[in-house]
Parts: sequence; structure tokens; C-alpha cells
Amino acid sequence: MVVPSQRVLLISFLLLLVSTTLVHAKGNKPKAQGGGGGSLNGDDAAAGDNVDETDDPATQGGKKQLDHGPVTYDARSVIINGKHQLLFSGSIHYPRSPVEMWPDILRKARRGGLNVIQTYVFWNIHEPEKGQWNFEGNYDLVKFIRMIQDNGMYATLRVGPFIQAEWNHGGLPYWLREVPDVIFRSDNAPYKKHMEEYVTKIMKLMKDNKLFSPQGGPIILAQIENEYNAIQLAYRELGDSYVQWAANLAVGQNIGVPWVMCKQVDAPDPVINTCNGRHCGDTFVGPNKPNKPALWTENWTAQYRVFGDPPSQRPAEDIAFSVARFFSKGGSLTNYYMYHGGTNFGRTSAVFTTTRYYDEAPLDEYAFQREPKWSHLKDLHKSINLCKKTLLTGIPGTQRLGPDTEVRFYEKPGTECAAFIANNHTTLEATVNWRGQNYLLPPFSISVLPDCKTVVFNTQQIVSQHNARNFVTSAKQMNWEMYLEPVATVEQVPVNNRELQELYGLLKDKTDYAWYTTSIELGPYDLPMKDTISPVVRIPSLGHAMLVFVNDEYAGSQHGTHAEKGFVFEAPVKMKKGTNHISLLCMTVGLPDSGAYMEHRYAGPRSVTILGLNTGTIDVSANGWGHRAGLNGEKLQVFTEQGAQKVQWTKATGIGRALTWYKTTFDAPPGGDPCAIRMTGMGKGMIWVNGISIGRHWMSFLSPLGQPTQTEYHIPRAFIKPKNLLVVLEEEPSDPKDIEIVTVNRDTICSLIGQDYPGHVKYWDRKAGILQHAPGKSLQATALLNCPDYKKISKIEFASYGNPDGSCGALTMGTCNAPESKKVVEDLCLGKMICTVPLDPKLFFKAGDPCPGTKKKLMIQALCSFK
Repeated sequence: MVVPSQRVLLISFLLLLVSTTLVHAKGNKPKAQGGGGGSLNGDDAAAGDNVDETDDPATQGGKKQLDHGPVTYDARSVIINGKHQLLFSGSIHYPRSPVEMWPDILRKARRGGLNVIQTYVFWNIHEPEKGQWNFEGNYDLVKFIRMIQDNGMYATLRVGPFIQAEWNHGGLPYWLREVPDVIFRSDNAPYKKHMEEYVTKIMKLMKDNKLFSPQGGPIILAQIENEYNAIQLAYRELGDSYVQWAANLAVGQNIGVPWVMCKQVDAPDPVINTCNGRHCGDTFVGPNKPNKPALWTENWTAQYRVFGDPPSQRPAEDIAFSVARFFSKGGSLTNYYMYHGGTNFGRTSAVFTTTRYYDEAPLDEYAFQREPKWSHLKDLHKSINLCKKTLLTGIPGTQRLGPDTEVRFYEKPGTECAAFIANNHTTLEATVNWRGQNYLLPPFSISVLPDCKTVVFNTQQIVSQHNARNFVTSAKQMNWEMYLEPVATVEQVPVNNRELQELYGLLKDKTDYAWYTTSIELGPYDLPMKDTISPVVRIPSLGHAMLVFVNDEYAGSQHGTHAEKGFVFEAPVKMKKGTNHISLLCMTVGLPDSGAYMEHRYAGPRSVTILGLNTGTIDVSANGWGHRAGLNGEKLQVFTEQGAQKVQWTKATGIGRALTWYKTTFDAPPGGDPCAIRMTGMGKGMIWVNGISIGRHWMSFLSPLGQPTQTEYHIPRAFIKPKNLLVVLEEEPSDPKDIEIVTVNRDTICSLIGQDYPGHVKYWDRKAGILQHAPGKSLQATALLNCPDYKKISKIEFASYGNPDGSCGALTMGTCNAPESKKVVEDLCLGKMICTVPLDPKLFFKAGDPCPGTKKKLMIQALCSFK
């Protein structure tokens, strides 16, 4: 489009100034990549402006029409159909949720203020065997992308092919490991051949379905490779040339949208280098060319967990601070990794990674809004969108206000101004004066002022709702039956190799389990003469876990960790005169997903020795071993209705033998709440519901806090029938009597706000360039309670106006409390789906303030139900 000459001068001045900020490198006047220019008119109805829908769940809200057309970029932002954009993105991975959950997840993402959904493409699920492609069901990538567009959002496609993602083998299919002379992620002819075929296949699929923005689709960005800088040095010059080749491969696909490489400082032009991390506003070195925008492809909303980890969280306040910082410094896209983590069903999780993935994301594993994270970020998006036009067209400036305080602002002299006032001190609040007005800043916070006067949002002060998750027992004391998995010996698994085979190569990623069998003859003088002395079996292993049986008797188990996969098994065993059978059940817990030379990682036993014999230590590593991948129960598929009929089940009573299959049935829990299974009393193994694997359980691997890393395992409603078959493979001696089927809800809702908090940003809007407040809505902070799923507030469990403390689900009284607090809240809220409670001292202190000088807070905890 034609831009007036005055605007050209203004833009030139803007871009020169922006190039000196943290996220922009110095250089000449930026030029839009691909030759396209862009309108900087922030009032354009760009897709993704925060939809200020009512919180009433009965209100669906409207969908904004996406802008389509060419996608280019310049130093300020991505440009879609000639319009500069501010993009709020979230990672949602289609294989980590059943297709039936996708509409609800995407709708909540849109309502949370996102205008982009980012997903990886998972090569190993789409091409598990060379040339055999699968895009059905949960793997229907085209359907997922179209559904993103139907919900009024754009898409970013991270093609990889290496994706890491805590996904099995980093997304690379196992067969690729067995390609002769292959070296992953290097300037290696065999690898490049298969990578090019894969990338071309996926790009053609997207083109054929017209899913790129120039075709009218939602895809506006694509990513090649993933965080390659972390391993590039390991490949030396072959790493450098691989980066160039990968970029050329991507650009050569001619898809009409820009490509990015995350954490790749030397991303070749025109590919954009982007940031991953928690605080890219401070850690990103910036685009490597002055004509590239500052994009943040992974803003980690928490930390994924591996078995043995304690809980890990990231507060909503910290995420909001980091995003406000990034946009205040010229950033134009942030992506939450993850926005919804979902579940690693089956054997899809990477080495030692739990079934539950990024449960601390704004949408938890069950797709519930995790509050206040979801709402606080929604409010943040609204506040930044109120600044949108000014951010995209204003001249940037920075002013220090004190040792730990500063303001970053964008201004069009005499017309528009937007500011971000920051207090960088982590423990002390600060009062600053800027342009004649005082502002109180909580510690480590940023206040957003869309008009450089009015604080509509502060990253540290949460005015949105909180909630707590509840697990409600639906079925317990189920009737269990058991089937003992046969312990393989050389009679069932004859010797087929002199030495111990490597485990990955034996399993070929078809199963977690492989038998290693051998036998040894002992004479009467080989065995210890004293009853108090027993032989000891010692087995060093490269990982990941192992069960040991000697003469069909369980001798024990051992396993590694995510940090140290290898371990040494040592245990006394009972051996006899004559033939002694040694049976090892060796296991993987997912394949590696990171690091250089992944094709050269190995697992399994390295040697087997017997100590404590009269004849000395015996090394049986080269004794001749039988090898067999998989269990008998897996082969017969005893976890299905038909397969279960192929074996004899007996009643389960007490603690069973190691390596036992357990079977029961349960009725579908009433209602529509998500379901899970609580694995109390169990050790390690796998779970199937109606023949579908919901993943690995591991209760016996305790964190440093003495608790299992994960106790409940998601069973999506889509997997459940009126009557359900539940099968558990348990590797350790366990008793299934305490296993429970539970339903999940977030019916415990809270409001925790202070008297100095700003009013809700949802009541602010910008019309004709002027910031306006909704008439009749309070400018002061107000407690807002909103029940999910059409439920109503049935009980006020806690209410205190004064100085209460705690978090939702664990609130406590302080030294100052208004006696009328609970009654006031009950009168305003009981029986309602939504209610508001003003922070009005006169409402709570009928006889005057008994604790003047105390900074007041209102904390409420309510229970929602259909009653």
C-alpha cells in the first residue's frame, strides 16, 4: 500500500530508535522481508485482538475474521496482509489430547486472549514405519489446523523434524536410527535425504489443503529445526553447513510465510532467529539482522516433570512480568510453552518423562482453566492490546526513575502515548513520580498505562479469580483378577547370541520390555557352604530399569534416573546345585529426546557377574544369552476384551508377584467431569482402559519429598464407555485394592485482592484512540467469582476482609478481620453463577475500622455445584 511521506519519515525515525533497544541489533533502516511493506495502523481489526467476552459460560462470544494474504516481516513485527501484528500465542499439541477435547481447548485458548496456536509436527507418529503414513484420529494434523482457524486464530507450524518436546526420540522415528551411516542433525547425506522427504511431505500436505495464509489458511509462521545452537559445536563444520542446508530446505518450500529457527543466533537470512526461555525480555541477544522482528517462541509456563521430580511451578505474576517486559522492549510475539500440555498417552513420553505434561500451564492436563494463571494472562493480553496502535506506531523512549525503577514508553507526540513502569526490585515496593503523577509499584512488577496516565494492569496484582483442583472418588474397592506373566527362561527364550544385546536395538521402540535369559550349571562345591552366605548377582546397566529373576524367583529391581540413566543392580539370590536360570527383564522408559549424537545412545545390561561362590566370581556376560522383545501379555493383548479371554485369570488377593497383570471393570462415573485413575499402592507399569494405553505409571519412584511425582493418571471421557475394562501391568509386588477411579473438577474458586489493586482491565476499551472506561463499572478493585460449567455458588467456605493469608484451598485468618465478612459475601453470592463483591470498608466494618493502618485484603473461597 502507499504510505504518506510524513509517515515514512516517522517510521524511519521509529525504527532507528527501536534498533538500539535490547531486542534489536544496530543497523540500517529495516526493510520488510520479501519486499512487502506493512500498514502500522494499530486500529485495524487485526485477528487476535483480545475478545472481551463476558465470563458467563452461557455466552459463547463471537469469532473474529482472520486476515489472510501474504506474510512478511520487518524489524517491528510480523506483517499479515499488510498489517503489523502483536501476537499472543500458545503451544497446544494435537497428539496429547483426544480429538474430542480439541474444540474446548481451542475455545478456551481464544477466550484467554490468544490469537495464535503453535504446534510441533510429530514425525514418529505420522511415519512410524518408513513409507507408512498416519494422519487419522488424534494424529489428524489438517483437522487440528482447520479447527484453529475455525476458532479465529492463526497457527505456527514447528516442522522440526527434531522437536525434543519431551516426546519419545524427540519426534524422530525409530527406523531412522537404523539407516546405514546415519548421523542425526548433521550435514550427513542419509539424514538429510530422509529429512527432506519428510519436510516436503508435510509442506505439500499443508499446501494441498490450502492452510497457509496466502492461500486463505491460518498458518503464518513455520519453524525448521529446534534449538540447534545447543549442540551445533559438537558437529563442528558439519553443524555449520547443516544449519545453512536446513534453512535453504525450508525457504525452498515456497510456502509464502516466514521461517524461524529458535535459539539459533546464526539463523541464515531470511530465517528469523527467535528466543526460548523464561525472561527473553532480558536474556535475548536480539535478532541477528536489523530487519527481523523480536519473537519469543517458548515462554515456559512451568517445568515439565520427570519421574522422581518434586512439584515445580511458575507463578502467574512472573510470567506476566516477563511478557510485559518483552513487549515494552519492542517484542511483538510471545508463545506460552505450554498453554495446554495434555497427556503423554501410551509410550509417547521421552526418557523418564511423566504421563502428565506441563500440568501447570494456563490450561491444566484436564483442560481446566488453571486460575489465576489463565485469567491473569488474559488480562495482560487485554492491557497490551489497549496499547497496540501506540506500540506499533509510536516513538520509543526509556527513562530511569530510580535505582530499581524505570519507564519504557511509546509516544506519538500530541496524540497517543503508552507506558510500562517497572519496579525491578524483588522485595521492596516503590513509589515513583512520572510526568507529575505518583505510582505505587509492588516489588518485581510492571504497570501498564495505555494512555501514559492510567494504570489498567499490574503484573504483580492479580484481580482475577483463583481456583483449586479437586479429585472426587467415583469407584473404589473394585473386584480385581490377576494373570501372572510367565517368567521367561532359556527353555522359552533359547540362546540366540553369545553376548548381551543392546536394548534399543532389541526393542526397536515397539515395547518397553525385553527378556534376557541364560543358565549356569553349579556343582556342590561351587555353592557357599554356610547358610548365612548367599551368592550375589551384579549387573551394571546403561538403563533404564530392570527386574531380575533367578530360578523363577523374583530377586529385585533397579532403575536409573533422568539425570543418570545407568545403574548397578546388586542383590543376593538363591542358587542351587545343577541348572540355574537367570532371567532379566530389561526396560526402557522412553527414548532420549535431546543432545548430540542421539543415534549413538544405548541402553541395557553391560555385564552379568555372580559373586560369592566358592569357586570365585563368575562372569556370565558371554555365557550365551537368549533375547526376546515384548511380554506374553502384550503379544496376546490381554488389555483388550478379546485378548483378555486368551489367558486364565484368578482372583487377586493381597500383594501379588512381581510382573502381574490385573484386570477389573468399572462403570462410567456420573456427570461430565474429566476422569482419572489414582494408583495408590502400586509400583511401576502401564495402564489400559478399554484397550487404550493411557501411559506409564510409576508410584514407587519417590521425589526428595517422599511422594510420587504423579499419583493420578488422566482417562479422557472420550475413552470411557458405560462399562469399562481396566487392565494394569504391574512390574513390582503390589496390591491393587486401593486403586480409585476419580473425577476431577475446579469447583473451589477464590478471590484474593488488595485495596490498592487496580480495577479490572476488562472494563477498559480504546475508542477513536481514547482510553475509555465502561460506564457504571467500578474503577476500584472488586472481587469477582465465576463458577465453571453453569454451576452456582453453593457455599462460602471462607471470607475475610482484613489481613488474611494463604492460597486458594488453604486460606487462613489474620490478626485483622471484619466479623461481617462471610455474611456480606453470602448475601451477594450464594446461589449465583457470577457475583462481584466491592472492596468497600463501609460494607464490612459497620461499626468502624478496628485495625486502622493495616493494608486491607479481601479473600474469599467458595464452592460451586449444581445444587
